[in-house]
Amino acid sequence: MPAPRNPFKHAIAKGELQLGCWLGLADPYVAEISAGAGFDWLLIDGEHAPNDLRSIVAQLQVIAARDTHAVVRPPIGETWLIKQLLDAGAQSLLIPMVESAEQAQALVDAVTYPPQGGRGVGSALARASDFAAIGDYLTSARDEICLLAQVENRKGLDALDDILAVEGLDGVFIGPSDLAADLGFIGQAGAPEVKKVVVSALEKIVASGKAAGILTLDTDFQRECRDIGARFIATDIDVSLFARNMRNAAVSARNRLS
Repeated sequence: MPAPRNPFKHAIAKGELQLGCWLGLADPYVAEISAGAGFDWLLIDGEHAPNDLRSIVAQLQVIAARDTHAVVRPPIGETWLIKQLLDAGAQSLLIPMVESAEQAQALVDAVTYPPQGGRGVGSALARASDFAAIGDYLTSARDEICLLAQVENRKGLDALDDILAVEGLDGVFIGPSDLAADLGFIGQAGAPEVKKVVVSALEKIVASGKAAGILTLDTDFQRECRDIGARFIATDIDVSLFARNMRNAAVSARNRLS
């Protein structure tokens, strides 16, 4: 029996648009609700949300029961952390702050078993192999792992052509917020100067044949990114949705009843 099929990886490889939502509330209850909402993918954020390995596993478990795919973003692209996340059952990883082809190649090696790569072999202990019930996991796992690099500063943009040339990388995600800060527009991801750079980067990714991705809450810019050819677009964030609607509910109640 081979490793489970990764529908997200195969969809973006075929050029199919995948719509997603960011999960930052770090709670399996919220993840379960979100997994039933109808998104193609959900990003479990370990970089800017209070997630650890156990909370990520709990969210992977509830998402797996629904018709959506989990992508995990670790806080950093360290080999030891990637190993843990893969063994825990994550099949798609978005690695932040990728700034060079050498770094991208190291990430490819980290998700690949020897002799081609350096992923540690411990699948007998792993949820990923259904605790050794998947007999062909070691020989089939790599085919179903989706590796995405996040480029989000000028250094990464300068190395984008070289990053895109790395084999084994499924896609590149442009991070507008950090990029805006690095360009001198901190807190202004929607600034025209930032959008121009983002569009140029997305066009370059699309032209390379790799999947391009982005997170933006700007609905007009979402459509523009789609038209450029972005294949995985996150359109909202659970934290923002909850905070916005809770505030609106409080204001509405006060206006009605005060």
